[in-house]
Amino acid sequence: MEEPNKPAPIYVVSGGKGLAGNNMVQSLLIQYPNNRVPVIIVPDVQDEEKLRSVILQARNDGGLITHTMVNPILRGRLIELAMEHHVRQIDFMGELADYLDQTLGIPSLQAPGLFREINQQYFNRIDAIEFTLRHDDGLNPHRLEEADIVLCGVSRAGKTPLSVYLALYGWKVANVPLVAGMEPPDELFRIDPLRVFGLQIGLQQLIIHRIKRLRSTKDFGNQVYVDEKRIREEIQFAGMIFSRGKFTVINVNHKPVESSANEIINHMTSRFDYRGRRFHFPYIDVPGSDENNIDQDAEAGDYS
Repeated sequence: MEEPNKPAPIYVVSGGKGLAGNNMVQSLLIQYPNNRVPVIIVPDVQDEEKLRSVILQARNDGGLITHTMVNPILRGRLIELAMEHHVRQIDFMGELADYLDQTLGIPSLQAPGLFREINQQYFNRIDAIEFTLRHDDGLNPHRLEEADIVLCGVSRAGKTPLSVYLALYGWKVANVPLVAGMEPPDELFRIDPLRVFGLQIGLQQLIIHRIKRLRSTKDFGNQVYVDEKRIREEIQFAGMIFSRGKFTVINVNHKPVESSANEIINHMTSRFDYRGRRFHFPYIDVPGSDENNIDQDAEAGDYS
């Protein structure tokens, strides 16, 4: 049995999933407690047939059409059909899109769902943190190519805290330890060197970090770990690896993690489209960021 005096529905019509339009409608409906207005999301509207169907449905039940169509042709056709069938419609996107087209003078991508694709910040951050923890300290080297950023350097150069810091901003980071006399995984030299950063640290600073590490773990018998000659060899070995791979060197000596992270992010955003990320657009064919390098030659830096 149909509910008496039930309000007419509000339809949210979208070429994507309708999340943006639904959020706008719900943000207003919440101001009217117990309003009982049904909201019907009509997603993935890509042709006139689906437009006509929802407009006829709205005509039959007296509903209102709201829409966030980014395709100007479909948006225009929706407005025409609504007028033709005397259905009220509210265009959430049209006037702003027209203004931007005229003001910016550049064509829009007209890709439904693009905002959702690029702005899933929360979920991106969770995925990045999980990925980073699974690829800390050389774990799972066979998946290095999946990382946005790869860090490498000697023990206690700060790879893990820097990796986690970058992950908090949504970057998938892997880090690879470099040990003198031990060849790093082959995968390190197979990935795009523009995504690989070598952490360079001074001898005395590294000794200080390692002494703190031994004190915290009470591993006082491991004197090789803090032997100056041995550490010097490790630093030189790391420098050779940086040079061999043509990796970008980041000097982390006496620098806070925030400063090193900003330096890396600046490199990434200047070298790759879409701020260094790998996005997959369901409606348009956008070349991968790896194929759109702005700077093809990484600065090797000073390895002395």
